Amino acid sequence: MDIPRFHLAFPVRDLAEARAFYGTLLGCPEGRSSEAWIDFDFHGHQIVAHLAPDEIGRAATSPVDGHDVPVRHFGAILAPAAWAALAARLTAAGTRFVIEPHTRFKGEAGEQSTMFFLDPSGNALEFKAFADDAMVFAR
Repeated sequence: MDIPRFHLAFPVRDLAEARAFYGTLLGCPEGRSSEAWIDFDFHGHQIVAHLAPDEIGRAATSPVDGHDVPVRHFGAILAPAAWAALAARLTAAGTRFVIEPHTRFKGEAGEQSTMFFLDPSGNALEFKAFADDAMVFAR
């Protein structure tokens, strides 16, 4: 299936930190860059870290299945094995999770593995996996 790619630009306090986090830890290939921004290939989508230290900060949260989920966040839906591998890699790297890797909505439509963590600038990311791709947009 051919899915349109999204583009997301977000602020960071330091480009070297962003390069280490997105490029090295998360494994996102780097595209073009300048002294003010870096493009990354985020699972086939383009994200751009812009140097804007005055724009960073933690966003509000919203309750979801017993956890306070950062309202402003982005991430990817991975295959279950890729999600588990990423969770293990992040844990081994000493990542401080906002919401630890776990399964939410157990036994319900949309059951999913999920985890939330922050990049070095405080931008929240969520990675999730569904056992059944049909569940991605379950109601």
